[in-house]
Amino acid sequence: MRLELQGVSHRYGDERAVEEVSLGVEAGELVGLLGPSGCGKTTLVQAIAGHVRPTAGRVLLRGEDVTDDPPETRSVGVVFQRSTLFPHMTVRENVAYGLTRQGTDRITACLDLVALDEQRAAYPAELSGGQRRRAELARALAPRPDILLLDEPLSALDRTLRDRLRDEIARIQRETGVTTLFVTHDQTDAMALADRLVILEAGRIAGVDRPRELYHSPPTRFVASFLGRSNSLTATVVGVDPPAVALGDTRVTTPELSGTEDLEPGATVTCHVRPEHIVLSNTGGATPADTGFPDSLRNAEEKLLTLAGEVTRVTDVGHHYDVTVQSETGTALLVETATAPPPPGASVTLGVARDSLTVFD
Repeated sequence: MRLELQGVSHRYGDERAVEEVSLGVEAGELVGLLGPSGCGKTTLVQAIAGHVRPTAGRVLLRGEDVTDDPPETRSVGVVFQRSTLFPHMTVRENVAYGLTRQGTDRITACLDLVALDEQRAAYPAELSGGQRRRAELARALAPRPDILLLDEPLSALDRTLRDRLRDEIARIQRETGVTTLFVTHDQTDAMALADRLVILEAGRIAGVDRPRELYHSPPTRFVASFLGRSNSLTATVVGVDPPAVALGDTRVTTPELSGTEDLEPGATVTCHVRPEHIVLSNTGGATPADTGFPDSLRNAEEKLLTLAGEVTRVTDVGHHYDVTVQSETGTALLVETATAPPPPGASVTLGVARDSLTVFD
């Protein structure tokens, strides 16, 4: 294990920043630390780098406890959210700063790695935002750190530049193999980059897994709502063997009632479903066999939750349509569809495969 946090907690006075955070990052792994502003991400970065001494818990690097060690002894490279380049130094001088036993070849290699060799004599004020980020990345990598910490490195860039630099970070991490913790509040960046995601909620870990697993099988309602777009429906437990819920007059069996093993029939639960997992048909009131649902769902009512509704809004976002439907349960649902939907006011039938439902207490 290259990096390990064991029960790390930290408070600023009476304010809790992080609470009992335990996680490990393997050698060569790129882990995304994702969460909303104020959830404790930067505090964890500072604890790993040595700029904050945790109130409780331990920080281990390469199996050694470094909780009390100063930053300069930890072999940790950091790229902070705000630029920390020295304005009076050239790009080459910034990259060379702090190198004691490594010479010109190492500096040139790092500048080549981030495609800044031609800007080696430029000053930070002469660089674009993306070039400054790459210069900071080269400086962090120059001492060959065991751990690279990237604290919101893309936050100040426009979307086009973010995407380009995000791809560059992925390439550089692959080429160097450096163990990396990438901190962000942007779901797209985290999903695109990370081998694994660690999601923080109010200073605690809410979920850890591969991005796709967390997206399709969120462990908590917070993860479901924070990671991507989500619809929530209030339902009633009507069976436990097999598990089943009812939404209005519709009953549907579910693959499992995650985290709800102790619930009895009559209990209220929340059903989560992604907008792209809802199938839209404009034959309002029809049965599943009569609608435009896929062949895998038609004539299989036990596999399908159907709800009647009315289209209230259609938004063309280019590569798909966002359709808002007021369902018969009184809940407005967002549907994502690639085909042209019926107009506002049209009666529709919504279909959700039971495998697409996640149920929370």
